[in-house]
Amino acid sequence: MIDSIAFPTGPSALRMTPTQTDLQRELAALLVEALNLDIAPESIDPEAPLYGEGLGLDSIDILEVALVVSQRYGFQLRSDDDENLRIFKSLASLADHVAAHRKS
Repeated sequence: MIDSIAFPTGPSALRMTPTQTDLQRELAALLVEALNLDIAPESIDPEAPLYGEGLGLDSIDILEVALVVSQRYGFQLRSDDDENLRIFKSLASLADHVAAHRKS
């Protein structure tokens, strides 16, 4: 019989970040470098919003991300694409889009 179960407590218990895939890690590092963010790439929650709350990117940041992702992965991300809200929703959604469209 188990009398008690230990659960993590303290600040680190609240910041449990889902594990990033290899592509998500690569994109997170690209975001941090391109935008000169003062965070560790591995601390970016793949499911957290990139825009506004979450990572806190603004429209200029998203344009910069689109540029570096387009250059790195060999396909065009356009500012007038109707799918941009879905594509840039999170690191995970961006990685899914890159995986489906990259040429390198």
